[in-house]
Order: sequence, then structure tokens, then C-alpha cells
Amino acid sequence: MAFIIAGERSGVGKTTITLALLSFLARQQEWIQSFKVGPDYIDPMFHTQVTGRPCRNLDPVLTGPDYVQQCFFRHCQGTQYALIEGVMGLFDGVCFHQQNDYASTAHIARILNIPVVLVIDASRLSGSVGAIAQGYTNFDPQVRVAGIILNRVGSDRHLELLKTALEPLQMPILGVFRRQENIALRHRHLGLVPTEEVESFPQIQDRLATIAQNSLDWDQIFPLLGAPQTAVSLLWDEIPPHTPVRIGIARDRAFNFYYQDNLDLLEHLGAELIPWSPLHDSALPPSLDRLYFVGGFPEVFAEELSHNRDVIQQLQAAIANGIPTYAECGGLMYLSQSITDLAGETWPMAEILPTHTIMEKRLTLGYRQAIPYPNNPLLSANTAIWGHEFHRSQLQTPSASPLYQLCDLYRNQYQEGWKLGSVYASYLHLHWGNLPHFPKKFIQGLLK
Repeated sequence: MAFIIAGERSGVGKTTITLALLSFLARQQEWIQSFKVGPDYIDPMFHTQVTGRPCRNLDPVLTGPDYVQQCFFRHCQGTQYALIEGVMGLFDGVCFHQQNDYASTAHIARILNIPVVLVIDASRLSGSVGAIAQGYTNFDPQVRVAGIILNRVGSDRHLELLKTALEPLQMPILGVFRRQENIALRHRHLGLVPTEEVESFPQIQDRLATIAQNSLDWDQIFPLLGAPQTAVSLLWDEIPPHTPVRIGIARDRAFNFYYQDNLDLLEHLGAELIPWSPLHDSALPPSLDRLYFVGGFPEVFAEELSHNRDVIQQLQAAIANGIPTYAECGGLMYLSQSITDLAGETWPMAEILPTHTIMEKRLTLGYRQAIPYPNNPLLSANTAIWGHEFHRSQLQTPSASPLYQLCDLYRNQYQEGWKLGSVYASYLHLHWGNLPHFPKKFIQGLLK
């Protein structure tokens, strides 16, 4: 059946509890497929590190509800258990298609027809926990709450008060997590610090597994976790592969924001993905046909990136020779003239795009409808698509050849993206699940 870990609100600890569940199952050497609701990159890194299987994103804004179903059932096949981590509070979504909670955890539960396990932060609650649980349980009859996990419980007496308040609801308590100060995961300006930078994560994972073993009612949870075995096809299964091409993909601590489905789609279409590190490699991989820069944290590693001039010079030569190059967000920043980091220090970058990147306190975040301009080689002009922005930087100089007319959910409009020779760069993060012809054109080299 599988279930979704949902929060009564953001910050209740659902990521920690999800990782604890996954860690215990991984310790038992169980095969489990995890998913994450929304356009998140960092939480799926932790899932993948724990399970050894790529976590998949479920986002009906970026891909549509049909692809959410296809992705879920496709990747559950061959696994014993399936678990989805929700986003924000259970009903926190966006106003979209005349629906107030679109892309929320509740919306995903309805799309997939699976139950929710509600995590409640009990640290400042006693009797009120009953009202909260009752409200969430009855708010939408199409969303079935299968049980509750109480988090940050302070003492046995505290737990007794919580149980007394919940008893009239006859709602199963599936787990009780005590306050755990020694497993907090570090944060930075865009969320959790990625797994590659958390040297102690294996020890944290081991503690989480032990906590989950002792804190959860596994007799009740195991029946809820069974992965459905429904054979489905993805939209791009029928697209024949292109002549094989070698795509150099930037993959290191500075560049690690990617959707696994995008990488799978590139490989399905005939690409051989060649990982390389702008941080540490002294040369580009040989015989590349394309370059792909994902997002990440180039501002955190700006000094190291700037000092690696050997690889920058090779990159400049490759782009000057016309190699098709696609860059999203952090990749766009790296291709600019320089990055001014959060400390105010300015570091030269690849010097491809005639603009400078400046870090700011203001966060640019949200879904964007994008209308491609005629100069956009990967999409048909005036065909609306949906993407997501998530950055604290701004470009100093507007693009002379923008790719998109963007519109946010509040109908604010602006131009975005760069088309310069064979370089296609944008802040917009795209999930290609329902845009298979986008990477197909990239593989075909249509950026020139």
C-alpha cells in the first residue's frame, strides 16, 4: 500500500523521522523505494544515501498528476516497501487549477490513493493534541490518516497526557519519538547541508536506525509499507534513443541538485553520462559531445572553483568551439563572470556569460510558468511549461537574449535565462518527466 509521512506543519521533524524509518529498514537489508513530495533536491540526497536507491520526486505542478502516478508505481516495482516524505504541512500547497492545496502532501495522497501518517510536534502540547489530530483527520474525507507519530515527547508523564487526549479519537499511535538533540542535521541558506558534506552521517544513520527500532510500532507500520506492484509505462518509454553521445555532467559538492528522472531520461535517449568535478578535476573528460551543469552551491565553494583555472580554461575552449551546454541555477552562476559570495568576496568564475552573480539575503522561491521565446532551441515558442526557482543570488546584468517570459503564481512577469551561442543557461529548474522532447533536442545538439 505504502504511505506518506506528513506533518501537521513545517518543521515538525518529518525528515528526521523519515530517515529513521529508512535507516532501520536499510539495517534490516530490506528493499525500499523512497519518494519526496515537491521540488526538493536535498532531502532526496539523504534518502538515497540511506537506501542505496535513487529517491524520486513527486510534483504535479512540474510534471502533472499522471506522471506522478506513473513515477510512483514504476519505481515501486521490485521493492518490498515504499515510503513518501511529504512537504510542509499536510494541506500546504498552492492555489492552482481552482484547487487550494495543489501539490500538497494531501494532494499526492489523493492522486495515489494511499494513507497518511501524521507527525505531530508534541513539544508544547498536552490536551490540545487531540484537537489537532481530530482536525487533520476530519478536514478532508478523501485523505485517510492511518495513524499518528508523536515527536519531541519530553517525559513519560508528558506521553501519558498526550495518550489521554488522543484516546477518544481511537487513532492509532504508530510511534513516539523522544527529544533527540544529538541527531540534528546542519542547515545553511537553502536548507539542509547535503550528505556529501556531513562526514558523520554514517554514525547519524546508525543512531536513527536504533531510535526507529525502539520508537515505532513496527507491527502496525509494516502492513502499511508494502510497495504496490503495478506495471506502468512512462511517457518517454516509446521514444527511440538517439545516436549515443557523451555528456559531461558536473557532479561534486558544488553541483548536486538534480532530479534522478532527468538523468534516467538522458540515458534512455542514448546519452552516456560522464561525471566530472569543476572543484577538483584538472581537465575535462575526453571526447565530450555535450556539457550539463546542474544546480547546487557554487557560492559556498566559490574560492575553490575560482582557483581551478586549468579546468576553466578547458571549459572556455570547449564552449568557444561550440559544444552544446545546458546549465541550471548553480550552473548558470558558474558560467557567469564572477560570484560575489555571502561574505562580500568576489571570485572570478568561468567567464562565459557577460554578467556577474551577486549573493543576496532575499530568497527567490516558487513555481514559475515559463513561455519560451522563439530563440529557445529546446522548446516550441509560446508553449507554456512549469519550472521552479530556488536561489539567493541575482545577476547584475539582464540577459540580451532571454529564454523565457516567466510568470509566478501571483502573475508577476519578467524575462529570464540566457542563450549565448551554444550555451543555454537559466535559473529555472525543470523536471523533464513530461517534457521528454526537451532533453532529446539537447542530445541532438540543437543549441547551436
